Amino acid sequence: MKLFKSHFWYTKSQRNGIFILVICILLLQSFIFSDVFSSDKIINTNTPEIGAFQNQIDSLKAIEIENRKPKIFPFNPNYITDYKGEQLGMSLAEIDRLLTFRKSNKFVNSKKEFQEVTKVSDSLLNKIAPFFKFPDWVTKQNQENTKSSFTSNETKNTFIKKTITTNDINKATAEDFKTINGIGVAFSERIIQYRSKLQGFTFENQLYEVWGLDKIVAAKVLSIFKIVEKPSIKKQNVNTVTFKELLKNPYIDYELCKKIFNYRDEVAELQDISELKTIKDFPLDKYDRIVLYLLAK
Repeated sequence: MKLFKSHFWYTKSQRNGIFILVICILLLQSFIFSDVFSSDKIINTNTPEIGAFQNQIDSLKAIEIENRKPKIFPFNPNYITDYKGEQLGMSLAEIDRLLTFRKSNKFVNSKKEFQEVTKVSDSLLNKIAPFFKFPDWVTKQNQENTKSSFTSNETKNTFIKKTITTNDINKATAEDFKTINGIGVAFSERIIQYRSKLQGFTFENQLYEVWGLDKIVAAKVLSIFKIVEKPSIKKQNVNTVTFKELLKNPYIDYELCKKIFNYRDEVAELQDISELKTIKDFPLDKYDRIVLYLLAK
């Protein structure tokens, strides 16, 4: 008990001092809390200064949101991927239509053709078409077609611009092809080059295989030019032809060439050219064209 009293025993003056100190602390705390939490001052947020500041904040937010949006740069619509199409706002069905069209080794050469193939809406087309970038020769061709659209009705209904030297598609010259509306220097030369690659057109619909040639324009050509005399094509023996020579066949790519050679190794020798049809994944739709250049004996 003595120890306890020695630590907690205070004089009257000491007790009064402690009491006054506690009172001061309590008064100070109550003053601080009443000033912070019980202020009756109301801040007016409708002042011009605050309004201008808020407008500035909103503008900065709008700029930041716009900067975060993916940028669209000029692109060739023929090479749209699933990811790119989704960014542009195309549906999966629209993207698939374009990819299926491209698998047939065909190209869209205008925004009109793009819409015909993909079936995109007018609003989406108007949004993304300004970013389409076609090759220079396509742009030039489209400009020529645009100019020709302003010709008279009499000219529009006439496919022939001037006299042709022949109506045989395998003998027609570049000048002959240029008599067709929609065929300029580039396409006339391209038709002749593809004709040389084929060693001549055997089927009229081979004209549709000319890269970039519009179907409507091709139909105009075939309305004037026909296969009067089928070409004489030099055939190669499928059993003795080399790999490099077989690749020159306009309808055989590297993978198909490998399959033909593997099959040839298995059977030692093809007895009939029709055996090609038995090769796994052989393109039967191209068989009549492929065998134009091959024989089995």
